[in-house]
Amino acid sequence: MNSENKISIYLVEDYLLIRKSLVYMLKQNKKFNILGDFESAEDFLDVFRKKPSDIVIMDLGLPGINGLKATLKVKEISPDTKVIILTSHEEEKEVMATLSAGASAYCLKDVASNELARIITDVYRGVVWLHPQISHVANSKMPKPVSTDLNSLYEINKDLNLTERELETLHLVVEGKTNSEIAQKMNISSHTAKAHVGSILNKLSVSDRVQAAVKAVRTKIV
Repeated sequence: MNSENKISIYLVEDYLLIRKSLVYMLKQNKKFNILGDFESAEDFLDVFRKKPSDIVIMDLGLPGINGLKATLKVKEISPDTKVIILTSHEEEKEVMATLSAGASAYCLKDVASNELARIITDVYRGVVWLHPQISHVANSKMPKPVSTDLNSLYEINKDLNLTERELETLHLVVEGKTNSEIAQKMNISSHTAKAHVGSILNKLSVSDRVQAAVKAVRTKIV
């Protein structure tokens, strides 16, 4: 908590009415110190680099740099800062990609104001929170342990032999990139990108790219 003994918060939301309503509501809570609110992630990150906060409340569908990319940047700049995603997006791939990027909470915008205040306080203390409407996603996409040994539940077989290009691809998968985006980033064809992803899924013994991302992060492959 900051020197004023309050939880410092930035808010990033492109819809003006929602953003100002949230600011007004949060300012009523004496535990919170609202450092600023922003329409775009670009403007927010310029300020955040100079003065990180305890909490960032982030919309996912932002123009320009989206909430997923912004979350990765926040955790890169200030690993101790907690990110709360506040969005109307319910796609399970978005939920898992955002959590893999380091978000501590995923809330839908219909969350009650008093509930949001509690979530902020809990997340600041280290709690991970999922909106009840999408909490099933984590369970359905949770990677299976590779061992029943409690000391090595998720230790990956060292003989996976991921190539350098596959590791590079896996990093982009964790960032939520599509095959087309991976192809463009790596200057390869979409067919080759798809082949890399397929090989990664096979070597990690998972059925889709979301499970691959979660497993890669949990087992510290990336």
